[in-house]
Amino acid sequence: MKKKPLVDKVYRLTRNSAPLSYIIPTRSTKSKQLLYFDEEKGINRPLRYARNQKSPFEDEQDGNAILEPVVFVDGFLQVPRTNPVLQKFLDLHPMNGRKFEAVDNKKEAEEELDDIFLQVDALSKAKEMSIEQLETIGRVLLNRDINKMSTAELRRDIIVYARNYPEDFLEIFDDSDLALKSTCQQFLSDSLLTKRTSRNKGEEIWFNTKGNKKKLLNIPYGEDAIHVLFSFFKTDEGIPVLEYLEKQV
Repeated sequence: MKKKPLVDKVYRLTRNSAPLSYIIPTRSTKSKQLLYFDEEKGINRPLRYARNQKSPFEDEQDGNAILEPVVFVDGFLQVPRTNPVLQKFLDLHPMNGRKFEAVDNKKEAEEELDDIFLQVDALSKAKEMSIEQLETIGRVLLNRDINKMSTAELRRDIIVYARNYPEDFLEIFDDSDLALKSTCQQFLSDSLLTKRTSRNKGEEIWFNTKGNKKKLLNIPYGEDAIHVLFSFFKTDEGIPVLEYLEKQV
């Protein structure tokens, strides 16, 4: 098996605002243990960076280790290919992934490209939606009375949502239960059903049609009214209630 060629590497601090300089621990102590679990040997091995050693593992170093600090300047640390020991030390360091990370331009470009393609796909679907689709998705996404919005306002808000949250938009767009969830929202928006606070401070859903003002359901603590209605309408008991309310729309 060919060894990977040595390359220059750049590491950066993961926090948003990096200090002018940041020093990471370079040897294992009682207060700050730098340990790496070796799967093959089944033991935790202490790490130590010494510029004159060939390994970052303390148990593979001789007694003449020359220790030196590892300092991130302005949030970055450049490690040339001529210092593979420091690269390996940083790759195995317990703070890797929490306080700092290796810069991988190829991976970041691929991830950014995936995000762009996702956004393009979401915007394309949002642009081509019919009025009926806009209204259906609008009730679920925007959680407001869309009857008070113009078509232009509705399409604009959905396109903005698709641009900002493309993954969520596409998930909702492909949801086979979207129509029923939209219907649940419509019942509440049209006041055919209303939410009320009970005497014990809980929430309830009540009928509000001309011939029916009775309580329909309790909303369990922490649950969403749309989810409660949707689940109810999927039951044998809820199907005739759904049919009754659809006739009132």
